[in-house]
Amino acid sequence: MRSSARGRHVRRSIAGLVLMGAAFLASTVSVWAATADAQTVERGRYLAQAGDCVACHTAEKGAAMAGGRALDTPFGKLYSTNITPDRETGIGKYSFEQFDRAMRKGVAADGHNLYPAMPYPSYAKMTAEDMRALYTYLMQGLVPVKQTNRASEMHWPFSMRWGLSLWNWAFLDATPFKPDPQKDAVWNRGAYLVQGLGHCGACHTPRGLVFQEKAMGDAGPDGRHFLAGETVEHWRALSLRGLWTVEDTTLFLKTGQNRFATASGNMADVILHSTQHLKDEDLSAIATYLKALPPGEHELPAPGVPRQVVAGSLPEKLFSSRGGLGYVQFCGDCHRQDGGGVPKVFPPLAGNPAVMAKEPATLLHIVLTGGQTVPTAAHPRIFAMPGFARLNDRELAEIMTFVRASWGNGGAEVSAAQVNKMRAALDPKIDTSTFETPRLADMLASANAQQLVRGMRLHLETKDLLPQNVGNALNCTSCHLNAGTVADGSPFVGVSAFFPSYAPRAGRVITLEDRINGCFRRSMNGKPLPPESPDMKAMVAYFDWMKRETKPDGKVPGRGVGKIDRKLQPNPENGKKIYADQCAVCHGKDGEGLQKADGRYVYPPLWGDASFNIGAGMARTYTAAAFVKRNMPIGFHGKFPLGQGGLSDQEAVDVAEYFSHQPRPDFPDKVKDWPKDKKPADARY
Repeated sequence: MRSSARGRHVRRSIAGLVLMGAAFLASTVSVWAATADAQTVERGRYLAQAGDCVACHTAEKGAAMAGGRALDTPFGKLYSTNITPDRETGIGKYSFEQFDRAMRKGVAADGHNLYPAMPYPSYAKMTAEDMRALYTYLMQGLVPVKQTNRASEMHWPFSMRWGLSLWNWAFLDATPFKPDPQKDAVWNRGAYLVQGLGHCGACHTPRGLVFQEKAMGDAGPDGRHFLAGETVEHWRALSLRGLWTVEDTTLFLKTGQNRFATASGNMADVILHSTQHLKDEDLSAIATYLKALPPGEHELPAPGVPRQVVAGSLPEKLFSSRGGLGYVQFCGDCHRQDGGGVPKVFPPLAGNPAVMAKEPATLLHIVLTGGQTVPTAAHPRIFAMPGFARLNDRELAEIMTFVRASWGNGGAEVSAAQVNKMRAALDPKIDTSTFETPRLADMLASANAQQLVRGMRLHLETKDLLPQNVGNALNCTSCHLNAGTVADGSPFVGVSAFFPSYAPRAGRVITLEDRINGCFRRSMNGKPLPPESPDMKAMVAYFDWMKRETKPDGKVPGRGVGKIDRKLQPNPENGKKIYADQCAVCHGKDGEGLQKADGRYVYPPLWGDASFNIGAGMARTYTAAAFVKRNMPIGFHGKFPLGQGGLSDQEAVDVAEYFSHQPRPDFPDKVKDWPKDKKPADARY
């Protein structure tokens, strides 16, 4: 009996241990499976980013991956589809086999053909493992969104999808990517990403007569066409063949900027949604592959004809041609007279591939409509370029021709007809403000053109041309933007008509020469210019040229810097924060200004020994606040011509209080100011 009971007990114990072991094993397998699934979903998410799925399948302000984005093609309009796992309106009912067929062969689950605006000829190169991971992510990693797909609006006969079967028969190669055994792993990884998931050829490879990419890779007799450049939606997708060094390309894909260019157009979206999120080793692989491709046929520099780009030099015709003076007025403050731009802020034009390209579509597009930098983890702040559609076709053609011909760029002339054609296609908005911006280029038609150009340059390059009279790092244009041609930027338009006039600070009637010398002594902390000197006469002549028809009792829209509510109480602590967020990038963390390697200033210091003294108008809180409100920061948005202004009145007062009260030089003659009139409440003394 005992033996029998003991046997049953042992058998039960063994059975219990087996069950416990099985349960433990099942639990372990379950945890492993869940972990494996999570890893697969994460891998799929990464692949979806590499494929930039969100760019097409997410409408503006729409739910992620729910489709509805309009895609304009030469044959009509398409709307991207819902690829969330919703079972009624998305792809929730797709089996993996159906998904794989759609991705490789462009055939939907119900059997209808997809238009090749969906880059399935590129996605066909994906490995089976990557395709499975992407499917898992879309099915398990996305929230289902119930959003019905919109019907396409393709023109006849392209609205008849049966023709796509013939297109696929002629042009589709659904063979997955095959590594080249003659190349290393890095090159092959780059080739896989570029040719497949990245579908770079969809924009950068020339198209044939029936909209097919002329090559899907670099191999074979047609391989020379791969990534050789194409025009897409009025943007020039440049040749990517050996364009930059591996380091430059990697930096561009990661940050949207490098020493040659800043991303624009559709490429900005690619960097925003896709490449900035890729692993460094994948970006380096992409760059390695692109660098290995020989130069394209249709882009500058042409094969065998290296071009010597001369960044940092002033073009010969900068001040003697209409295009050069137009550049000085409308482009130089951001892109600089030497074409070098401002690192990490405004792109260079010297050696910029969009400027050098044989087909100037991107240059035309961005000049007419403007643009902005892409916000990335490395460069989160956005800098904007306004559109210049307010300038006429001839003016824009002159400026772009000058830019393309300068610094060794070697680009061909841009005609007014080309500008007009692009203007008609884009229909850009035009600034209708009443301020009439003088065109510096028109000075060349004057009898005293040489004197006028000298006067303009004295305002623009005061420190360099008059070193004995300027005691700090400022120029007249530091306060009188674009050489005195910007509305509410203390412009010179009509000013000479109002002199001589009574000046409360001096307590007497002063001449225009007196007013100019006041700036030399205060804003530039320097010495006055002899009233009869040729340089003073040139400065006055420049003012007189801008007087136009203004009468002493007349009004000039945009004159001065405007007003700001003096009831606003400044908060210097908030001003310090605003300065760090909005001003330091150009004027330095400690107000020291921004300098080049050779010590020359790009943007002026706002305090310290090299800045304006306490006798300057900018040393007063509300004067400085009015200027900041309308003119700073530049590149903040799309306002003509500098993207200037944008802070609130309170923010402008706060930051003006902060920087105007930082240490700066004294003004010895301060005791002579306001001898008869009431001193302003915000005077520094």
